[in-house]
Amino acid sequence: MTVEELARLGQQVLWAAFLISFAFGALVQRTGFCTMGAVSDVVAMGDSTRLRQWGLAAATAMLGFAAFSAAGWLVTPQTLYASNRWLWLSALAGGALFGFGMVLASGCVSKSLVRAGAGNLKSLVVVIVTGIAAFATLKGITAVLRVSTVDRVGLEFAGNADLGGLLARTSGLSPSAAALLAGGLIGAGLLLWALSSPEARRPINLAAGFGVGLLVLAMWWTTGRLGHLAEHPQTLEEVWLATNSTRAEGLSFVAPTGYVLDWLMFFSDASKRLTVGIVSVAGVLCGSAAMALARRDFRWEGFGGTSDLGHHLTGAVLMGVGGVTALGCSIGQGVTGLSTLSLTSIVAVAAMIGGAVAAVKYQVWRVERS
Repeated sequence: MTVEELARLGQQVLWAAFLISFAFGALVQRTGFCTMGAVSDVVAMGDSTRLRQWGLAAATAMLGFAAFSAAGWLVTPQTLYASNRWLWLSALAGGALFGFGMVLASGCVSKSLVRAGAGNLKSLVVVIVTGIAAFATLKGITAVLRVSTVDRVGLEFAGNADLGGLLARTSGLSPSAAALLAGGLIGAGLLLWALSSPEARRPINLAAGFGVGLLVLAMWWTTGRLGHLAEHPQTLEEVWLATNSTRAEGLSFVAPTGYVLDWLMFFSDASKRLTVGIVSVAGVLCGSAAMALARRDFRWEGFGGTSDLGHHLTGAVLMGVGGVTALGCSIGQGVTGLSTLSLTSIVAVAAMIGGAVAAVKYQVWRVERS
């Protein structure tokens, strides 16, 4: 492969990532898919419809990733979530912070991007502050705190810390067979639960769940298959093009918001290049804006007062710090990470739900007190 062909392939990966995230933004804007809303609906109203949307998305991604693994296209050790250390405390603490923060901020990072694209200036502020907090937790002051505290705690495994890998090492099954079995069983169970409610089987809810899950799989295919080179022509190393981690990456939005700010502020630095994460943020904004304009839903919105501003700023900081500490957001861990059956992802998602439940109850307490 020549240098020109390598550059063209990198551009194809970036364009594909942009189009996938554009579709994600448009879909979420149209269907109202929202993890924070799902938890809030259950706690406040006992309505599990949106939680089943999320379950359907996670099941779709899980079943698809299991099929990818069985076909040899992409396996968990090749992804961003690959590690032989189970960082359970980072996932627990970060997930809880993120879950609490997304309720205070009126939505997770992906939902904030969608709302910002539709004219919500509160969400735009949330995205910017989340990006600052995320980058600080990647490389700044809170990164030092993260590395010196929760990241020190973990369990070492002989192989990758995921359910498929554990099954393979304990049962004697091949890694691909174990991944297919584990992903198939858990994904099928989640799928059955998600579709067990008549309300969840309405077209709009099916479109939300299946749509998000399929778009997560499309991003996995883009970075893990299209952008994969078994041997880079210059370095002779295995590489996944246009990713920040140099491994296969899926849809995720906390760290990428930080990378967007870094790319914008240091644009003239030749070492700062576009990546899948950066173009994904732009794609969601553009897709949401296009859908909102097409449906005449675009409208400017601002903060209602200082209390509203304070809660959104606090939520944004918690999401930025928590999302990086937990290695992902409610999409990055809640759908993308879960599809790999990563043990860290499982703990992070449980902690996010717990944090969100606590935040909803806190808000109810504030309303009752006032």
